[in-house]
Amino acid sequence: MGTVKTFVVRQFDESLHPLCSALASLGYKAVPAKNKQEVFDYLQRRFPACAIVLQTSDEETVEILREMRRMGSAAPAFVVAAHPSPAVRAEALKSAAVMIAEETDTAAANAIHAGLERRERARPPASPRGEALKVFFGLNPEMHEIQALVARIGRSDFPLLIQGETGTGKEVLARQVHEHSTRASKVFLKLNCAALPSELVESELFGYDRGAFTGAFQRKAGLFELADGGTVLLDEIGDMDYKLQAKLLHVLQDQEFWRIGGKESIRVDVRVIATTHRPLETMIVEGGFRQDLYYRLSVLSVRMPPLRERRDEILPLADYLLRKHETPANPAPPLTRELLAALQSYHWPGNIRELENIVRRFLVLRDPDLIVRELQARVGSAPPRVAPPSESTLAVLDQVARTKEKAETEAILAALEAARWNRKRAAAALRVDYKVLLYKMKKLAIQPSSPNFSLVPAKDSVPE
Repeated sequence: MGTVKTFVVRQFDESLHPLCSALASLGYKAVPAKNKQEVFDYLQRRFPACAIVLQTSDEETVEILREMRRMGSAAPAFVVAAHPSPAVRAEALKSAAVMIAEETDTAAANAIHAGLERRERARPPASPRGEALKVFFGLNPEMHEIQALVARIGRSDFPLLIQGETGTGKEVLARQVHEHSTRASKVFLKLNCAALPSELVESELFGYDRGAFTGAFQRKAGLFELADGGTVLLDEIGDMDYKLQAKLLHVLQDQEFWRIGGKESIRVDVRVIATTHRPLETMIVEGGFRQDLYYRLSVLSVRMPPLRERRDEILPLADYLLRKHETPANPAPPLTRELLAALQSYHWPGNIRELENIVRRFLVLRDPDLIVRELQARVGSAPPRVAPPSESTLAVLDQVARTKEKAETEAILAALEAARWNRKRAAAALRVDYKVLLYKMKKLAIQPSSPNFSLVPAKDSVPE
């Protein structure tokens, strides 16, 4: 039956849902949607195995298909209509939706099942699991260290802050951390804080109740509510409005929030991963980012190095991206020695994203000499020079680092004392990996106050 086993069904008849029963008899899980907003909510949850079945009015069918196309949804859509209008047919064609014109619900379910089977047989074989890991963390020592942290960070529920230039693969790392976590079977939702006005960012994160503002005709669930049990990625957190940062801090502290216009609090269990290309420490000094939010987000922190610091990965990445984007109808032409040299010597200010754009351009133009000339012309344009920070800025940043270390030390000491210095219990209370706690204790020089207490594992006086 393939990987798609869950269907979201939007029907005229909301009480009987006969098509749901017919699909269930074939072994599928059929989830009814009461209205089109519920369909959109399911799509926003990014279920890894989900298809949409529409058996509703022509107008609503067109609207849902258009919205699915706008969202870039990969969920297959099936439209059940014995006599669809020209508008439905045209939109289904644009959206690659499968038209089902069967008389009974059982026949429709069988037709949907057959269409899904055809889709699965036509799907190209998936890449072996771990290929992306080898590509993105293959040769560079610093990236090897980051890769070694993925599983350990994944086991923790603490927030994670990933910093690095645009296009370095921060979102790739965030998704890998989620896949290595206990939340891997739950949803992973992303919001780009830089792409929307602050008012929309707030409604996307927290949702709103009906009547909260003009145009709020019905309740909308926000990302935190939809991602309960899973992970939320806040991309470009440095662009979040300062006032909204306070509301986010409250969610991180209490796992509780209110919808806009809501009258009751909502409790959730969500892990937050934040990424940014901005220097948050400098923004704290300048008043653009909350210091307390920075401490909360950076309990676990990773810096993604730019591609120019990972030159041993440039050519393997180029080869991987060529294989990713080539097709049987358009196979990748060979990379000449001159093109390989140009790729290796270029400084890549746009990092992996820029490299991928160059690869796509090469696949279209199929002229290695042209790409070489373009890269050589860019080599002369050095990256913009950044003025060194002033002594006062350095002093403030040093104070920020010291304050962060003090806060970490106090939190670890409190957990250790509550656990009577049983480090495994303290690690569990802090919700971090045991080895991470030992690393932090060593880094912060945390030792028990009793002179008779030993931290040697084999002779630990408290059983672990």
